[in-house]
Amino acid sequence: MSLREARIVLGLENVSKSLGNTRVLDGASLSVRAGEFVVVRGRSGVGKSTLARIAALILKPDSGRVVFNGVDVTGFDDGRLSRVRLSYIGYVDQYFSLIDSYTVYENVELPLRIMGLPPGERRVRVENSLRLLGIESLSDSLPSELSGGQRQRVAVARAVAKRPLLLVADEPTSNLDNYSEALVVSLFKRLSAEIGVAVLMTTTDLVTSFPSDRDLTLLDGRIVDREAVKKY
Repeated sequence: MSLREARIVLGLENVSKSLGNTRVLDGASLSVRAGEFVVVRGRSGVGKSTLARIAALILKPDSGRVVFNGVDVTGFDDGRLSRVRLSYIGYVDQYFSLIDSYTVYENVELPLRIMGLPPGERRVRVENSLRLLGIESLSDSLPSELSGGQRQRVAVARAVAKRPLLLVADEPTSNLDNYSEALVVSLFKRLSAEIGVAVLMTTTDLVTSFPSDRDLTLLDGRIVDREAVKKY
């Protein structure tokens, strides 16, 4: 099945959102299909994190529609959104959001425990995810013992272990060295191309070439074609 034929996993339709007195999204529209890796670029402060949090069903828009896997979830209450997010969405932010008192293994395993998966299934998923990210040797380490790049890879492993339909990564490469950045981005591409995960990544990097299927820009509250970055 080609990307053109693949189902739309995420659809944001004319989404607007204000934070305080500032409108950060103003009629933004975006779709991500199964097996598609989409990058949204923009300078710091333009609303990329807000876009990512709405895409991951963490934040509700002020107006517009959010459609996930064919279902309009715009009117879902927090409880229903939380259940959808837990079961079907992996989310990675630039701050890692790891639990300091948990080992690497325990951090990656935590959402699987909440999902109610049996111990054997949890172990297989955690070990596979750690291996994919090249951090299996850090399984028993605490976050405080890791570098920034290693902690980010743990956060990505935690999201991947859920085997989500949609992976949303908000500026996941901002704290990474070149090796870790290449590893993480190549993994996103593999997840989309080989497993069919819909991947949405935001970045402040306006220069680096990523192996994405679509390269877009958040400009003046809307999603536009990559060429619009020349207007910055």
